[in-house]
Amino acid sequence: MDHAKKSLIEESPFTPILKRITAFATGGIVIDGYILTIIGVALVQAGPDLNLDVYWSGMVGAAALVGILAGGLIFGYVTDLVGRRVMYTIDLTAILVFSIAQMFVQNGLELAVCRFLIGVAIGADYPIASALLAEFTPKKYRGLMLGMLSPGWYVGAGIASVVGYFLLTLGPHTWRWMLGSSAILAAIMLIGRWDTPESPRWLMSKGRVAEARQVVKRVWGKDADIEDLQEIDNVKTRVSKLVQKVYLKRLIFVCSFWALQVIPCFALYTFGPQILSAFHLSEGNSWIWGYMTLNAFFLIGSLSALHWVESIGRRSLIIRCFAFMSLPLFILGIHPLVPPLVVVACFALYAFASGGPGVLDGIYPTELFPTDIRATAYGIATAVSRVGAAVGTYLLPVGLQKIGIGATMLIAAVLTLTGLIICIFMAPETRGKTLKEASAIDYTG
Repeated sequence: MDHAKKSLIEESPFTPILKRITAFATGGIVIDGYILTIIGVALVQAGPDLNLDVYWSGMVGAAALVGILAGGLIFGYVTDLVGRRVMYTIDLTAILVFSIAQMFVQNGLELAVCRFLIGVAIGADYPIASALLAEFTPKKYRGLMLGMLSPGWYVGAGIASVVGYFLLTLGPHTWRWMLGSSAILAAIMLIGRWDTPESPRWLMSKGRVAEARQVVKRVWGKDADIEDLQEIDNVKTRVSKLVQKVYLKRLIFVCSFWALQVIPCFALYTFGPQILSAFHLSEGNSWIWGYMTLNAFFLIGSLSALHWVESIGRRSLIIRCFAFMSLPLFILGIHPLVPPLVVVACFALYAFASGGPGVLDGIYPTELFPTDIRATAYGIATAVSRVGAAVGTYLLPVGLQKIGIGATMLIAAVLTLTGLIICIFMAPETRGKTLKEASAIDYTG
């Protein structure tokens, strides 16, 4: 086989069908951003309506994150066993159903249960959509296509902020419509995903050669064939493979940096109004503008990182970003009474810098593991990150009440600094490599 033949799929242009797969795979992350952000706005009204104290507010805020933990752990492995496509629409159907169910809750327990079940479906979508997207992506566009998952989250969060603000102006009891509105996004994405083909790499890994060949020719044209995938067929999915030395190190790395990135981030998003109030930046509903501004910097940072992830590389990007994320949190922790302009600038810098790790959340877990355990590894990393995010989200309102905003920000700063140290010692470079090369390289890169 000649070199051109080997590289046909990896050198493929960004065709319409690949754009469609990217758009609707990213759609699940848009819904995640929407659902995990809208609750922060909805709790402004739902808290008093349902008589939620600080502990039940934390429980409702963290419930979806705990669900994501369960969904990632269970369905990452299931996805490697039964395939990407079969799970690709089931999870969105569950999100649709439980989004509507939220509209009819009568107490904190019912709302927390609905949020948990939605979280399970979201947690399932992370490894499903990311593995499928990675396995269709030419190496030239992999950073862009997988990195789009992060801006997708902030797009969803931004839409949630706008919808929440609009519904707040309509009356004091519109929170049920806020929570139910995610069903509309789920329905749109469900329709868009319906005709997505199965991953040919997964089919090859299970020995289903004829089906893989059909998908390859449908997506990349009649001149493409299964040899272009560079995939070994008929490999059994074994979770025990993840405890082999090279893969265990990679798993520790992706779980650690992802968790230490999202613990402060999710807490900021879920309880943005309360945090802004603690810094004396809340007056009536004016906090929503600060909330939207913060989201805009998260989005701008993610979009910038899509360029940098290929121009300066994965390793350099994640190290620089963790460094710039730590600095403003330390400033706010040491001097919580700084002028409002400094508070806004610190949050803006943190939000912008978090774009790099956010983009790499979708890239590193898919590049560092082979097809037979890719979704399993991604699901575990998702689950571990959400354990941290859930604990942080649950404890943040307690921290604001018990130890104050300064100490709370210092804790967030120390966690982020720990992420920086881990990345310095463990982050590999996978830029410009095929999936086969990236998953097979020595851990040090």
